[in-house]
Amino acid sequence: MALPVSNAAPPDPALVALNRFGLGARPGDKLGKIASDARGCLKAELKQQDIALISADDSKNAGLLDSTAAIQASMAAAAERKAARQEKAAPAMQPATDAPDSSADAKNKPVVPPVEADIYRDEAQARFDKAINAAPGFVERLVGFWSNHFCVSAAKGRIVRACAGAFEREAIRPFVLGRFADMLLAVEHHPAMLFYLDNQQSIGPDSRAGKRRGRGLNENLAREILELHTLGVGSGYAQADVTSFAGMLTGWTMAGREGRLGEPGSFVFNANAHQPGEAALLGKTYPPGGMGQAEAALNDIARQPATAQHIASKLACHFIADEPPPRSVAHLAEVFTKTDGDLHALALALIDMPEAWSMPLTKLRAPFDYVVAVRRAIGPSAGNEPQRTLRWLRALGKPLWQPPGPNGFPDRTDNWASAEGLKTRLDIAWQAAKQADDIGNPDDMLSTLIGASASAETREAIAHAESRQQGLALLLMAPEFQRR
Repeated sequence: MALPVSNAAPPDPALVALNRFGLGARPGDKLGKIASDARGCLKAELKQQDIALISADDSKNAGLLDSTAAIQASMAAAAERKAARQEKAAPAMQPATDAPDSSADAKNKPVVPPVEADIYRDEAQARFDKAINAAPGFVERLVGFWSNHFCVSAAKGRIVRACAGAFEREAIRPFVLGRFADMLLAVEHHPAMLFYLDNQQSIGPDSRAGKRRGRGLNENLAREILELHTLGVGSGYAQADVTSFAGMLTGWTMAGREGRLGEPGSFVFNANAHQPGEAALLGKTYPPGGMGQAEAALNDIARQPATAQHIASKLACHFIADEPPPRSVAHLAEVFTKTDGDLHALALALIDMPEAWSMPLTKLRAPFDYVVAVRRAIGPSAGNEPQRTLRWLRALGKPLWQPPGPNGFPDRTDNWASAEGLKTRLDIAWQAAKQADDIGNPDDMLSTLIGASASAETREAIAHAESRQQGLALLLMAPEFQRR
């Protein structure tokens, strides 16, 4: 089914709330009631205490590990795997007849289970449950936005795979409605980010460790903070700023398995690796201060006008349009600056923005948003395991917590609207329809999920479906369902 873009009347306020800002309608939602106070519906979600957090008090999340415990589990499993390989490589000390696992199959079987995969799966389940049950899901959309903005990738290695979910729970969720500077500091201190961007390899050339080992700076973290996390490309910083900032960040690292610097897997500041002396960044000189030197710089960078502009541009692109009106970006940047990066105020500004309610829903739902919208639409009948959802995300080119680079997944419609991508969505819609236990009347579901905004073509296609299953699949591929 094609995905035409309408330039007609303003969109249904209920669909703006549920699709542009949220994660889609659910079978019990009343579009008319939501439409009567759509802004209020979104603002009510923002008022809920700890709405962004995934609570460990919930029995479903009891098995989730904090990042330190997750990294320690990964380290322990890696040590066991290494020991098993060494044992396997050693000459046999007993006759083969005494070895019950001497068959080829037994020899090829992993000796130590991949604990990182288990942790990743449990974190994914918690993430999906939170998104599927959210009403209307605006805060979860904000979590997804910031998690992609400050992304790490599970493809980096076992350490990041083990703690990617904990990184989001610890460094993103607590600050989604807080201050940008606080989120920035939490993210850059987190072992997942430090490991992902190789800061444990960065050593001040003039530090004690640098002189002893003859090693120097790794600029990855400093460059990505300036280019991606804060100021943005073309904002006026120079290579000298990157190098100087990298020196300020030396010593920010993760304690290793031996625990010489601190608890294994935790953030530590290694003074022996820190570049000594004052440092200049963006025209300001920072006195020597150990870990506090880079912290002071991060707080200053968070308040730069370029940071406000960069964040405003990305938010407007995500929630309004691929090419948002300049006035939208300017207003968001002004709110960011006036409130000292208050992300709650920024969320309210998005809700109150007239353009959000007048501009047509032209953006194609990104893969995560689409998959969650599908699962919300068909209800809890599709099972409670995350593997199916993870497979769908991989098929759509957006595996969970595994972006192609530090700049995260793209956020424009063109990146997801290829012919192959739409075919994959059709396959997923058909699979979801087959897996739904109790398919209601597709016409009734159309009214619940799309309402009066459904086009004549969509209504006709569903009305002439050969089965309820086919009708549901067509609904999940309808342009009105795909757009946000």
